[in-house]
Amino acid sequence: MRVTQSMISSNLLRNISQNYSELNKYMNQLQTGKKITKLSDDPLVAVKGIGYRTEVTRIEQYQRNLNEVENWFDNTDSALDKATSAMQRIRELAIQANNGTNSDNELTSIKAEVEQLRSHLKDIVNTNVNDKYIFNGTNTGQAPFGTGQIYPEFTNDDVEIAISDETVVKANLRGEVVFGDGNDGVFGVIDNFLKALNLENEEIADEDTLGTLDVDNEETKDISSSISQLDASINKIINARADLGARMNRLELVQNRLSEQEILATKSLSDNEDVDYAEAITNLITQESIHRAALSAGSRIIQPSLLDFLR
Repeated sequence: MRVTQSMISSNLLRNISQNYSELNKYMNQLQTGKKITKLSDDPLVAVKGIGYRTEVTRIEQYQRNLNEVENWFDNTDSALDKATSAMQRIRELAIQANNGTNSDNELTSIKAEVEQLRSHLKDIVNTNVNDKYIFNGTNTGQAPFGTGQIYPEFTNDDVEIAISDETVVKANLRGEVVFGDGNDGVFGVIDNFLKALNLENEEIADEDTLGTLDVDNEETKDISSSISQLDASINKIINARADLGARMNRLELVQNRLSEQEILATKSLSDNEDVDYAEAITNLITQESIHRAALSAGSRIIQPSLLDFLR
């Protein structure tokens, strides 16, 4: 085959162009820190990267969900702690009132403190976090204790949040399970105690008017029975808090597992896409040497012409 000057020049220019392309590739790798900048650079790496990135995004979403659940649990636990303290104080007052030596003024003082504690418990039931009433199930936009209500009205649907592919947890505690319902609930027990303080036919009110309480039931006049009722209510709150604690322990296990999965997924993504700087720098230096050699050889090949030989 006859090789002409034109063929040599064309091949030289094509090879120099390829050298520029390789130089550009390694420069981009060093500038971006990634092995590829477009799918055509390496389709296999690109496809694997999509899968790894999807996995990392999925784990990050579950971690956000987990943080949401953790926020519910922490605020619920704090509210139950305050509710337990309030109920235990009411029980102390019931024991104090049950000694039979209290004057009218002392009973009146006990009544006033119990009413304040009742109001405090009402505020606990209406605990609002990020514009969500945490004890009202999925109806988080409505307070369980509305204006003028004597007792709370709970929505007892569970708030369920996915924290992994296989795990969906209840983020809330049902208000009725914790505080009971109507006369049989915490507030009914407190009102029975107030009746038992021999304050019948008097209006018992917190910051909302509760109305006149019926005192025909003789059992409600017995302070000792009120103490046992208060004990049962306290135990109900404690049991609910124990259930919450078990869920918090499980949440911690899932959180640790997600953290490990995130590390592994991020490492896989990095191994697949991130550039090896030592290798990239070496390749760049090598390509620069090749490019210089090509330019030097080309300058010698292209320089001679027919006129040079006719001189």
